[in-house]
Amino acid sequence: MRDRIRLDLTFDSAALQDDLKRLESAGWIDHFVTQNYDGDWSVIPLRGPAGATHPVMMIYSDPTCSEFEDTPFLKDAPHFQEALQAFKCRLYAVRLMKLASGSRIKEHTDHELSAEEGTARLHIPVTTNDGVRFVLNGSRVVMKEGECWYLRLSDPHAVENTGAEDRVHLVIDAEMNPWLQAQLEAPQPPPEQTGWAQRLSRLFKAS
Repeated sequence: MRDRIRLDLTFDSAALQDDLKRLESAGWIDHFVTQNYDGDWSVIPLRGPAGATHPVMMIYSDPTCSEFEDTPFLKDAPHFQEALQAFKCRLYAVRLMKLASGSRIKEHTDHELSAEEGTARLHIPVTTNDGVRFVLNGSRVVMKEGECWYLRLSDPHAVENTGAEDRVHLVIDAEMNPWLQAQLEAPQPPPEQTGWAQRLSRLFKAS
């Protein structure tokens, strides 16, 4: 399986940004693996280990945990709730992850985060900019707001945000099942056409 796959699922990024504005008032939680980043990498947990009450435990994606539950943050986020309902598979940790302007995540690997090993990590950009560089296996992955991507993060990857705005992704750890397997094996959706390519497409259709 490829190390990056864009799923044929899209979400209303403006609606997700509305939820994000409400949730940000509660405050972000600094990512606890401080050796892996420079700057500000922080989290708001939407699903976490069952029974976790301390914010740090809520944001921890424990690979040994078998029971997860919605956090109080998700109750105030109807658009994120709706987005999660699109996934017909079991969801483990679900987090909003912010990489602030001028920050970077150093190259690292996340053990067992691959479809082949049973857990798929999915990214939905909520806010992003052209200065975000997500590099997986030495090659850049360009993800647009509202798209949904599978990334095999058991492989080496790094991120930097040189843009003027913060980057926020909805990050979902999902259990592989036949539905998700079919999503990953489906044909890739066509890239969004912009500028001259869009005008050229309309010209050919008109003729």
